[in-house]
Amino acid sequence: MFGVLRAYILIALWQSRPGLAGYDVTDAVTFCFVTQAFIGPMQLFGGGLGIPERIRSGDIALDLVRPASLQLWSLAEDLGRAAYLFLVRGIPPMLLGAALFGIVVPADPGRWAAFLTGFAIAVVVSFGWRYLIALSVCWLVDDRGMAVLSLVLTTFFSGMMVPLHIFPGWLGDLAASLPWAAMVQLPTDLYLGKAPVLETLAFQTFWAVILLGLGALGTRAIRHKVVIQGG
Repeated sequence: MFGVLRAYILIALWQSRPGLAGYDVTDAVTFCFVTQAFIGPMQLFGGGLGIPERIRSGDIALDLVRPASLQLWSLAEDLGRAAYLFLVRGIPPMLLGAALFGIVVPADPGRWAAFLTGFAIAVVVSFGWRYLIALSVCWLVDDRGMAVLSLVLTTFFSGMMVPLHIFPGWLGDLAASLPWAAMVQLPTDLYLGKAPVLETLAFQTFWAVILLGLGALGTRAIRHKVVIQGG
């Protein structure tokens, strides 16, 4: 239902402003349903990691002494969840959009390869951001405030609401340079063939490395910060 409502809003916008942001109406509808498919796999509305609850319960102490990296273990778990949700929560909305409105379906195998690669990196970028939010519980005790902040930033700056290309001036330039663009806007542009492949993948990889690096530093920091109940 949410996807259908978004689609009609975008149709009305593009009918009044043909060619806006370099999209036609079909591109706009495709954008709607491709981004709908990202909500579950990338947990765009937040969550997806059990770390905050494990910090509050003290179970994080067991995680930190295991012979495996907490970050890599969490990433592996998140990638498995994302793959499952892409199949059961991502593909059905795209099929529904195709049936109701018609969407762009790339015929070039190279574009599919670029899209799937960009999608995989986007999942890692999303994990990197959510992992940092989860670790903040060690310092803030409660993650609800950070979760709301993350929701606002991710929804607005990722392209989930509207394509970032329609943001004016400096706001558009800022949005395009932030990590959230690598989660939604860029893989969608790869699907539509609206972005240079190598530059786009390089930008996504840059943010994936930065966020994972910050996550590694945060994991090291909580070994000195985390307080266990009764410990």
